Amino acid sequence: MYKKIAESPIKMSKSIRLGIVSVLLLFIFFSSCTKDHFITSTDAYMTITADTIKFDTVFTSSTSYTQSFKIINNNNQKIRLSQVQLMGGSNSSFKININGLSSTEVRDIVLAANDSMYVFVTVNIDSSNTQLPFIVRDSILINYNGNNRFVQLEAYGQNAHFLKNQTISGNVIWTADLPYVVLGKLQIDTNATLIIEKGCKIFSHADVPILVDGTLKVNGLKNNEVIFTGDRLDESYRDLPASWPGIYFRTSSKDNELNFAVIKNAKTAVSVYGPSLNSNPKLTLHQCIIDNALESGIYSENSSIYADNTLISNCGTNIHIEQGGEYNFTNCTAVSYSTVYIPHVNPLLQISNFSTQNGTAQASDLHANFKNCIVWGEGGMGEDEMLLYKDDNHIYDLLFENCLYKNSTIPQICNILSSVANVDPLFDSVDIIHNYFDFNITKDNTSPVIDNGVLTTYDRDLNNHPRLSGLATDIGCYERQ
Repeated sequence: MYKKIAESPIKMSKSIRLGIVSVLLLFIFFSSCTKDHFITSTDAYMTITADTIKFDTVFTSSTSYTQSFKIINNNNQKIRLSQVQLMGGSNSSFKININGLSSTEVRDIVLAANDSMYVFVTVNIDSSNTQLPFIVRDSILINYNGNNRFVQLEAYGQNAHFLKNQTISGNVIWTADLPYVVLGKLQIDTNATLIIEKGCKIFSHADVPILVDGTLKVNGLKNNEVIFTGDRLDESYRDLPASWPGIYFRTSSKDNELNFAVIKNAKTAVSVYGPSLNSNPKLTLHQCIIDNALESGIYSENSSIYADNTLISNCGTNIHIEQGGEYNFTNCTAVSYSTVYIPHVNPLLQISNFSTQNGTAQASDLHANFKNCIVWGEGGMGEDEMLLYKDDNHIYDLLFENCLYKNSTIPQICNILSSVANVDPLFDSVDIIHNYFDFNITKDNTSPVIDNGVLTTYDRDLNNHPRLSGLATDIGCYERQ
């Protein structure tokens, strides 16, 4: 007879089990000891996530700017950083914070195995009489196991006119000797005039609007434009919309003229309130660029604006008119694409002769003429780029003449003459990923805007190129050459 062998796991002897446990305990012990020991070899590998920290334009005596890098211990043992030192010391324009400690030098920092720490770098450049712009440099020494490694620091600084909570009275002229940095509210008083000459650059802080109760005149020229933008010019902020509030032309302002002005990166670039106080439009925009405003490029409430050869691009809403008023847009391009900053979700042109404020509707007559204009958007939620609505008890006089527009239907509450609907204008270059937009017309002869406009009194385009003589001109702010 054969005995049946039971099907059961093989039983280990007590001595074998104890041996395995002992080996595991020894492995854990030695692993723990390894991590508790310091690596002292000069070949110890450390990762420093930046070899250079660069700050773009930093205005002297203005707000400080901060960047950071990491020091990473890639080893399975602890390492001692003998020294982390700002080489310029206390006289440096840079300040550092090392692992939570603000100091120009910290010694004997222990960095655990496979651990890391941050070093924060701040720059604040003091005013100087040195010829500007200038470059400020320093470096951070990181010493470990006899190795010296450096992170270079560099800031491009400018002196500037600093304005804080200033009211302009009388007639004031700004010239382009230095940039203008607006750190607190800037107000142009009633009956005062601020004239800004060609080449001036105006940088406003994050919560600082420019308030116009009197008159603003901008005398830019092609290739010498007057630029309005926010005061953060480091890489992460230089193209950020809503980095400053914008320019507000209030009810008492009058005779405002902007020539070759570039207004960008605002919350609402241009806001205009109330009817004109004389026979002139409250605001004239001549060969201007309004770009990358989070809410509206142009917002107007029962006011008057004349604009020619002007580009309004990539805003939350490019042109938003409420409660009527008087408007003439000639050879303007209003265009929006979804960008890395602003998704194109709203119709770019919104026009009404009423508004509702605090639950109360207010309405006024509307007279608006768009001639030789492009109204085009892509990447949006729908096919309609014009949102038009009216109060039937007031005049709604809206004309599109020789325009190119995008809309799924022909709006019935406006007049459209000799215009092109829903045909791509064929802009020169659109690169959403790299945030590059060139709204000139492609150089071949296929664009529908070529020679489809009517001649006007404005004989130069946004590039200051002549409008071609003859019976027609191109639609939009650029004339194909």
